[in-house]
Amino acid sequence: MISPKIQDAINAQINAEFWSAYLYLSMGMHFETEGHAGIANWFRIQFKEEQAHAEIFINYLLSRGGRVELKAIDAVPTEWASPLAAFEATLAHEEKVTSLINNIYALAEAEHDYATRGKLDWFVSEQVEEEETAKNLIDRLKLIGDNGLALYMLDQELAARVYNVPAPLANAK
Repeated sequence: MISPKIQDAINAQINAEFWSAYLYLSMGMHFETEGHAGIANWFRIQFKEEQAHAEIFINYLLSRGGRVELKAIDAVPTEWASPLAAFEATLAHEEKVTSLINNIYALAEAEHDYATRGKLDWFVSEQVEEEETAKNLIDRLKLIGDNGLALYMLDQELAARVYNVPAPLANAK
């Protein structure tokens, strides 16, 4: 059985993952409207990944005999001044998510909940990847500046991104 503190923290994280999904869906819709189908695709894939992260936490909580409590999802922004602004917001958001994951990890250590700590190891690595990807896209967009052709080429590249089921869900029931 999972402790009430860990259960509450994971439920809060489930809500945060769904909020993240909603944020990235909003970003995708914004850039679809702006004519950047590739950037929109990148954010739609992020939307799916965040939903999967929530599902991983849900499955874990249920496997430990916990109770999942879905809460209302707060509103998300709906407009960004540029692709650069959106990816800077993405990085800031992913850094926040990293701190949330780290806080649950610290709680799991304090509670001597090694199973939860072990499950969180995957998320810790995932957050490193999420932040690195956002930083790389920010760097590329800064290099692009006002070069429309370069932005078009990046948009085409991001259109090729495909969703991959995260490893913790690949073998889920």
